[in-house]
Amino acid sequence: MSRGTLFDKVWERHQVAVLPGGQTQLFIALHLIHEVTSPQAFAMLRERGLSVLFPQRTVATVDHIVPTDNQQRPFMDTLAEEMIETLERNCKDFGIKLYNIGSGHQGIVHVIAPELGLTQPGMTIACGDSHTSTHGAFGTIAFGIGTSQVRDVLATQTLAVSKLKVRKIQVDGELAAGVYAKDVILHIIRTLGVQAGVGYAYEYSGSTISALNMEERMTICNMSIEGGARCGYVNPDAVTYDYLRGRPQAPTDWEQAVRHWQTLASEADAVYDDVVTFKAATIAPTVTWGITPGQGVGVDERVPKLEELPPGERDLAAEAYQYMGITPGAPIAGMPVDVCFIGSCTNGRITDLREAAKIVQGRKVQPGVKAFVVPGSEVVKRQAEAEGLHEIFLAAGFEWRQPGCSMCLAMNPDKLQGRQVSASSSNRNFKGRQGSAAGRTLLMSPAMVAAAAVTGRVTDVREFV
Repeated sequence: MSRGTLFDKVWERHQVAVLPGGQTQLFIALHLIHEVTSPQAFAMLRERGLSVLFPQRTVATVDHIVPTDNQQRPFMDTLAEEMIETLERNCKDFGIKLYNIGSGHQGIVHVIAPELGLTQPGMTIACGDSHTSTHGAFGTIAFGIGTSQVRDVLATQTLAVSKLKVRKIQVDGELAAGVYAKDVILHIIRTLGVQAGVGYAYEYSGSTISALNMEERMTICNMSIEGGARCGYVNPDAVTYDYLRGRPQAPTDWEQAVRHWQTLASEADAVYDDVVTFKAATIAPTVTWGITPGQGVGVDERVPKLEELPPGERDLAAEAYQYMGITPGAPIAGMPVDVCFIGSCTNGRITDLREAAKIVQGRKVQPGVKAFVVPGSEVVKRQAEAEGLHEIFLAAGFEWRQPGCSMCLAMNPDKLQGRQVSASSSNRNFKGRQGSAAGRTLLMSPAMVAAAAVTGRVTDVREFV
């Protein structure tokens, strides 16, 4: 078993007890909730006459169901309106802070917590959302939980969980121009597979990771779950501290906080359950061609033929060929796209929008292509507008939207229609993920989405940079 890693240190500091079945009763330092997975949890509390034990440790926002074009209340979707009303009522009744639309800090839960400074090194964080692993970028143990576990955290501020093994994923070297954090994590998942991380926490390290900014690290940790890992993290360093300094919820005793955070990083002689290494020079702009995030290729590669794949992957590949309407052995570059979506908890932050705007500036969206940008939060939207990024997108023919999860999972009006193909900066390309049972999703970086928008097809962004 691992020893001396950040994971071990944080786990041990939050362990309340070892339960008879061998699981750990783990204290949760920060609980994040939204409108989709919390209503049933609050209903369970009411049925049992329970209160929220530490309401100050739970923070709420609305993101999944909010429309991104017209957010006037009541929402046109009556179910969405009912869900936001339920969240508002539950937060009021139980004394929980809600960052609602118009608060100045509403947005995707995994965007607003870091930008508020709520996410801090050494924490345990839970949320009823699978991409809670995002927060591991700060040196936390952060994982998604189900509705019954949301109830447990509300009532007890603890969870019963089994300790994970730790795999160190080391990436070294300088990324080439046109290669981004999204490409790094898609390459890792493509190489290791979508099941390789089951039972593991992933520690991302190496010179490539150290050189990334916090938003890029969040992108990588965000998709840990897509590789099967329960959580992923990066050891905190000066980049982490600089990002958090001055945030609204950052510690008031700053020097003391930093001294504490500096004790958390994995030791030089830490023991890992597994170690995997990658070279940045081998990573190209990456695009998914199939129906899992692991079915990806470099943009300059061809879709693999069935006989080129391991036997255990062939049935799923055959299913993907048919669903995606893709020819084995065909190049991925040049595949036509219908919709281009920039946003999500993976790639809806200010640095993502800046990179996409660089590609878009002075160009036009291809006729027949629907392209839109959805900032990850009200803060991101204000900052982007202050920098004039929205004007660049609008001039090119993109739509500029309000914050929300949008077409990442399409629990709102932003949906694919029929067999449309989406170039998406989000995190999942499952069948029907973006709102149409027949819709097809190609995952890629925001810059690659921008390149697809102005060419009308999958395009190597390196042609633009």
